[in-house]
Amino acid sequence: MTANEILKELKSRKFKPLYLLHGEEPYFIDEVSNYIEDKVLNDAEKGFNQTLLYGKDTDIMTVINAARRFPMMAEYQVIIVKEAQDMKWGKEDADKKGLNPVLSYFENPLASTILVFCYKYCKFDKRKKAYKAIDKNGIVMESAALYDNKIPAWVESHVTGKSYRISPQASAMLAEYLGNDLSKIANELSKLMLNVPAGQEITLKDVQENIGISKEYNVFELQSALIRKDVLKANQIVNYFEANPKANPIVLVLGNLNNFFSKALLYHYTKDKANAARELGVSPYFIKDYEQAARSFDYYKTMQIISLLREYDLKSKGVDSNASHGELLKELVFKIIH
Repeated sequence: MTANEILKELKSRKFKPLYLLHGEEPYFIDEVSNYIEDKVLNDAEKGFNQTLLYGKDTDIMTVINAARRFPMMAEYQVIIVKEAQDMKWGKEDADKKGLNPVLSYFENPLASTILVFCYKYCKFDKRKKAYKAIDKNGIVMESAALYDNKIPAWVESHVTGKSYRISPQASAMLAEYLGNDLSKIANELSKLMLNVPAGQEITLKDVQENIGISKEYNVFELQSALIRKDVLKANQIVNYFEANPKANPIVLVLGNLNNFFSKALLYHYTKDKANAARELGVSPYFIKDYEQAARSFDYYKTMQIISLLREYDLKSKGVDSNASHGELLKELVFKIIH
């Protein structure tokens, strides 16, 4: 099941006794577990019937023993195991009596207990008996990381769910600037929505003004200046970056440039230019930039630029260079354009 499907059931008060939330993307795991933690029990019930455990500080038998208890003056008790990937799960072999208490519970869980495992940043082994038992008697959700080209659509869906709208340009810039960290994107969107009336469309201008992206001096404007070979504008932007290093750290600048020119290289390879946006995994809004990059830099120059970006990434970390980050960016811009 997806996070949205699980949340829909939870909001209808349809609960399962077991939840295994696992996978590489922590955002969806937090979304489900936070709802269970905040909404299943009321404040009066939580004192006796809600238990939060952490994987590093507990073991599976402690969890199972807690799960076997009955709720006090409530219909359910809730047990949430956070960072469950760090917990000692024990062996699945039967004991001397021919029983395994953990599997026995998973195969016949207490209906009045809602037991949630938050297994983050990795997948639970689907071959294990525990996985199969939870899948049979509860709910398993695999939270997969989203590919970069799926982020704008997720942003639009997230915003729509909050009764807002967002322009394709704004969602594309958020995805390009913030990467695929959904928790970070959701946090920035929450701050953004405080400054935009509900129901109103979030525009590119809103993003630039509220998420710290300078309208004139940002990495996207630097990309644009480079592919136009606009030396003056490129150096103005680099000077701004040098004066505002916390807002424009070199690791972010180089990372974005590397991502852009890697896709520009892929554009050179793409035979079906009409569907280049899909091939590159970018919004059609940005495809004109890759077309311009291909006109300005041939295949071999693009390869050289990618090599330069890797070289200057190492230099920015102190490898074979004592130059400041501002000096390194100025050197890099000169070598890319000339």
